[in-house]
Amino acid sequence: MSIASLPMYDLPEAAAATDAWWQAIARAMRREGIADVPERLLRGEDYMAPWARPDLRFSQSCGYPFTHKYRDLLAYVATPHYSAEGCDGAGYRSFIVVRSDDPVQALADLRGRRCAVNGTHSHSGYNILRAMLAPLARGAPFFSEVKVTGGHKPSMKLVIEGAADVAAVDGVTLALVARYRPQMRAALRTIAQSPLAPGLPYVTTSGTAPDVVSRLRQSLVSALQDPAAKEAREQLLIKDIEVLKDSAYAVIDKFETDAIAAGYPEVR
Repeated sequence: MSIASLPMYDLPEAAAATDAWWQAIARAMRREGIADVPERLLRGEDYMAPWARPDLRFSQSCGYPFTHKYRDLLAYVATPHYSAEGCDGAGYRSFIVVRSDDPVQALADLRGRRCAVNGTHSHSGYNILRAMLAPLARGAPFFSEVKVTGGHKPSMKLVIEGAADVAAVDGVTLALVARYRPQMRAALRTIAQSPLAPGLPYVTTSGTAPDVVSRLRQSLVSALQDPAAKEAREQLLIKDIEVLKDSAYAVIDKFETDAIAAGYPEVR
């Protein structure tokens, strides 16, 4: 039996909506004649583990793992559009956030402070922050401490509690937190937005036949038109999908290579 996962924006408060969105996609897949469609989503602590499995039917990946560790294991399907601040079509931005009562006004003001990052495998929480810091750091450490938290929400929590001073947070995550955890969002203030990058892609295993990939894309189009999924899509802020050019995600590599060339290979 194949597996499916949608881990990237799966807040506990939105789990029912995520399940309903998957059911709409699964129904459309079956109508497209796709075999072995999972009944329910696979969830677990290691949300990246399904991306390495040859029985993966469908998932959503962060752009950085998609272009790096899982480059040869995943096949691109499509990119969703989100109705969240900072999103533009299939593109999205990260927001650089501090505590709401922190007087800093710009990223440069945070030199020598403490940073929370979700993980070095993340574009929105690490790769883009590195790119934004590189011109300021000029090859030297910028922060006094960098804490790896394992997720955007733990990073936000550290900043709110005062154990860190800044974090870069995916704009869609921030919009969902504003919807489901408004007090958490209100405790943070945005001081900068990142450049645009292609959004988190829907993917399948690289062994998937091209005709099946085409049918997966059509399934997404059909799911978007499914009235039974309308409320779930609105709760998840999903408004459309787009099939991007093969070269679209190369910008994620460029953010990394430019930072390395500037002498800032890691957030430090």
